[in-house]
Amino acid sequence: MAGVRQPEPGGVTADGGVDVRRQKRKMRVLLWLLLCADLLDGAVGYLTVTIEPLPPVVVGETVTLKCNFKTDGRLREIVWYRVTDGGTIKQKIFTYDAMFNTNYSHMEDYRRREDLVYQSTVRLPEVRISDNGPYECHVGIYDRATREKVVLASGNVFLTVMSPPNNISVVAENTPAPFSRYQAQNFTLVCTAKGGKPAPSVYFKRDGELIEVISYTQSPGGEQGAGSAGVRGARPLISRDLDDTKLQRSLSLLNPEGRSSRLHTETPDRGHTQGQQAHQPSPTTEVIPETVVSREFPRWVHSTDPLYYFSHAHLPQSDGSVVVQARLTWTLNPQLDNDALFSCEVKHPALSMPMQTEVTLAAPKGPKLLMSPPRAKVGDTVRITVQGFQNEVFPEPLFTWTRVGGRLLDGSAEREGKELVLERVPAELNGSMYRCTAQNPLGSTDTHTRLIVFENPSMMKNTQNPNNGASQMDMLGLTWAALVLTVTVELT
Repeated sequence: MAGVRQPEPGGVTADGGVDVRRQKRKMRVLLWLLLCADLLDGAVGYLTVTIEPLPPVVVGETVTLKCNFKTDGRLREIVWYRVTDGGTIKQKIFTYDAMFNTNYSHMEDYRRREDLVYQSTVRLPEVRISDNGPYECHVGIYDRATREKVVLASGNVFLTVMSPPNNISVVAENTPAPFSRYQAQNFTLVCTAKGGKPAPSVYFKRDGELIEVISYTQSPGGEQGAGSAGVRGARPLISRDLDDTKLQRSLSLLNPEGRSSRLHTETPDRGHTQGQQAHQPSPTTEVIPETVVSREFPRWVHSTDPLYYFSHAHLPQSDGSVVVQARLTWTLNPQLDNDALFSCEVKHPALSMPMQTEVTLAAPKGPKLLMSPPRAKVGDTVRITVQGFQNEVFPEPLFTWTRVGGRLLDGSAEREGKELVLERVPAELNGSMYRCTAQNPLGSTDTHTRLIVFENPSMMKNTQNPNNGASQMDMLGLTWAALVLTVTVELT
């Protein structure tokens, strides 16, 4: 029919849109590109690298670094790197050269600890804290197309090295310190754990029981806000000392009704409500220890359930370990805390069981004094030294020396230290009495020793020789005088 265009074989009309032949040309181009990509991939080959994650290890253990790779190409080399400084520096530690089938370490001879287990596996014996960090494995294969270029792929793993604490200790803070008879004082134990990585957890026990603590972060002497857990200030003694002469002074701390005044550091629910009968001195209960009669203990009137305050600090070290310092602070009660056993325990993932160190709070008892020389003579230098105690004392005591009834040889009223030195003792010190006061926050004790000074024969000889010489000169003078007198008489 005139005016109607017949469609071409395999095509569509102009009104239908796209020509089928154009679609076929596009399909040919796409198949050609896919074929080229497949040929290119066959020339280069494939390479994948994976590394298995490592569990945390303990210092001294052996670690195996495994580099798993898959490829259909020809291996060129495998290189292990240690990554430092946040990934900015990569240090070669081991290389396997497939071309020459050789391997070598890049570390210094004295630090060469790497061993090749397989071509891609390296073993690190006796790891150290410094080995902690990321590692990378780089694998290279030859390019199939050029046989000159090397195709690289890599994987990474993080080695976590743990170190258990190697030292823990407990000391008393701010010691040596004197004993306070009339005012309670805060007492702090400091537990230090060194060498741990990561930081260990530290806690305190008293007589084997875990102590319930109140954690705080501010310094003990800082301001305390409402609701904050700060360290309580020292509270005054509200009963009397064992010494009867101090009764009136101690009773002045009671209110007119005989009750102890409420202290600003006590909360209402922890205030004392006992009557006067509980605070009056009872002669039947005031027994001074017979072993050391000069040992003094105050009669503290505190709650038997003190509040313990706990804080800790982490101090990073250059070797990667962390020093942990834990502090336990409470208001000391010498009557209850004397002979109490406090332990510091440290838990760490590298330890199968906690580490522990312990101390027993104890006031000094009966210092043992040693005098040297044992038989002091006039002019000798005498040393009186504290050799020890009848018990184990903690914390470290403070030693004070005084002379009974006078001043020390150098003119001072007292001296501190474990040793008193008297230089060139004169005969006047014979029979003098010296007092050594040993005290710590839990108690005080006095020990006396008498100095016996013997005559010094050598000094007596030296003092006699000038007198003998003078008498001889006098006799000689008298003789000459008699001769002169005789001559004079004969001449006249």
